[in-house]
Amino acid sequence: MQIIQSFKVLVLNKYVISLIKKDLLLELRQQYTLYGIFLYVASTIFVIYITMGQPEEQVWNSMFWVVQLFVAVNAVAKSFLQESRGRMLYFYSIAGARDFVLSKIIFNGLLMMVMTILSIGLFALLLGNPVYNMWQFMGLAMLGGLGLSFIFTFLAAIAAKAQQQAALMAVMGFPIIVPQLLLLGKISKIAFSPVLFQGMLSMVGLLLAFDVLIIALALILFPFLWKD
Repeated sequence: MQIIQSFKVLVLNKYVISLIKKDLLLELRQQYTLYGIFLYVASTIFVIYITMGQPEEQVWNSMFWVVQLFVAVNAVAKSFLQESRGRMLYFYSIAGARDFVLSKIIFNGLLMMVMTILSIGLFALLLGNPVYNMWQFMGLAMLGGLGLSFIFTFLAAIAAKAQQQAALMAVMGFPIIVPQLLLLGKISKIAFSPVLFQGMLSMVGLLLAFDVLIIALALILFPFLWKD
């Protein structure tokens, strides 16, 4: 209970809220980046539709998570990579390390949720809707999208301090993201069948624990990068 209360105080910090507003204003002013992500999602799904038509449910599920992975890379990973050294020095003078990284995690999580809703809508429109329980699948997709955004935000924070940023993210991200995708693919199959699966709650709990672990690691390790 005390941990939850501490996290709530940290999230409601005025610096965190101000930094989230800053990222939101930047996205609204630089609309070409946001529209570029929307176009990327729509064009990718349209290409899948042209080449595959309306695939069976297993292929549908697999392609959805592949698209989500690349959407996360393009939409979320740029959060730290676009910050110049001058901006970082300015943020260093007005906010703390945990406030800064937490604002990035929250903003990227919200952005990824929007992209997830857009992806589900386009998949259902173009590739058909083999999902038996759409609300259940949407909840799992939201949870999975948040997990992907947390991972790539954390990796982007580390890679921003390196010279070969894109290559470092690929090397670090592969062993972390593969187990996450395997778990997401297995859990999301539940929404394609009317039969209840045993162990669903334990798998969802494992996914939640993984997300919490990523946030905790970011809050613990990022202050050391912040001082560099």
